[in-house]
Amino acid sequence: MTKLINSDLVAAQNDKQLQALQADYDHLAVQLARRGVDIVAITERAKVFQVAVPSWGTGTGGTRFARFPGIGEPRNIFEKLQDCSVINQLVCCTGSVSPHFPWDKVDDFSELREAADDLGLAFDAINSNTFQDQPSQPLSYKYGSLTHTSEAVRAQAVAHNLECIEWGKALGSTALTVWIGDGSNFAGQSHFQRQLERYLESARTIYAALPDEWSLFLEHKMFEPAFYSTVIQDWGTSVLCAMELGEKAKSLVDLGHHAPNVNIEMIVARLIQFGKLAGFHFNDSKYGDDDLDSGSLHPYQQFLIFNELVDAEYRQQPGFNPAYMLDQSHNVTDPIESLINSAEEVQRSYVKALLIDREALYGFQESNDALMATNTLKAAFNIDVSPILAMARLQLGGAIAPLTSYRASGYRQSVAQQRPSTGESGSGIV
Repeated sequence: MTKLINSDLVAAQNDKQLQALQADYDHLAVQLARRGVDIVAITERAKVFQVAVPSWGTGTGGTRFARFPGIGEPRNIFEKLQDCSVINQLVCCTGSVSPHFPWDKVDDFSELREAADDLGLAFDAINSNTFQDQPSQPLSYKYGSLTHTSEAVRAQAVAHNLECIEWGKALGSTALTVWIGDGSNFAGQSHFQRQLERYLESARTIYAALPDEWSLFLEHKMFEPAFYSTVIQDWGTSVLCAMELGEKAKSLVDLGHHAPNVNIEMIVARLIQFGKLAGFHFNDSKYGDDDLDSGSLHPYQQFLIFNELVDAEYRQQPGFNPAYMLDQSHNVTDPIESLINSAEEVQRSYVKALLIDREALYGFQESNDALMATNTLKAAFNIDVSPILAMARLQLGGAIAPLTSYRASGYRQSVAQQRPSTGESGSGIV
């Protein structure tokens, strides 16, 4: 397997920090033992945790006002895979990549799969794109795609999704994520019911083409680019459509796609309860769909979401197998650095949720002891699990301090010489 960061450099960096890590890990082990928790068992759980990286996340993002390109940005899917492999080499919990088509379309998908295999990467859910017009596209999505009033436009959008399934099969993926920007910007512009009827008609054709082992992830978004109404605007519409389509259709949760002050962890619980949770796009939000780095603003909310996820694991709920992926826009940071940080923060929330005393929590819930129930959650959240995360990485051959090792490697400066800037985004985003 090709490693793009020198293994000797990572080992040298680890040697500098190993003694301190072992001391911190041993100290935490004593603390957890007093709670009846085996740190080795928790470390093993941390070692198998995975969150996918979006191919587009390796490029610099932007807004409708401007984009400020960074040096050494990937110009195509092969270079995106290189950056994703660097992240995984250091954090050891991002072993799969979620591609986006047609941004990542290639002539030879077997070559792409071989390139991923060589870098030790697999492919996660495939993402289709009918929210933009592409240069070779005969019909426009200006007034919608899967819900357009024109049957021809709808057929074009469906055909693209069917292509994505075929490309995904070649890459070894087992899921298709569908997000549409369809909606309206003026009251009265669209007939709400007919629009949703057209969506279901289109989605049924896509659903029928899914291989037996595949899933269809329906992603919702409250607003943008349709600012008055959005066809799949919340988890309720998403899950209703998933229930209409069938067992293989599920509702995807993007943490930035909700109305302000919505209780996202309760939405997660509802979707788990009815077997309709597809998985997550992890990011953080201050105002709307900001796509900020995961855990940068609301780490406790992320922890509460993982409380529901770990609870489902603990209760061994049938069919529970959510897909986890980062989905962020990096406007002022090195995307690799942000994705390293975010992967660690998502893994941190998972490990903290593993430390919750579930039986004690259930007891407080049953006895209506609100204060002790919430304190049980906070007791786990307030534990610094950094030594567990670092030890898991070390045992898997990664970096004790991924960001430090990445900066010491000079990777960004090195690829900048190989990837002259075009001023455009290879990720496909604005």
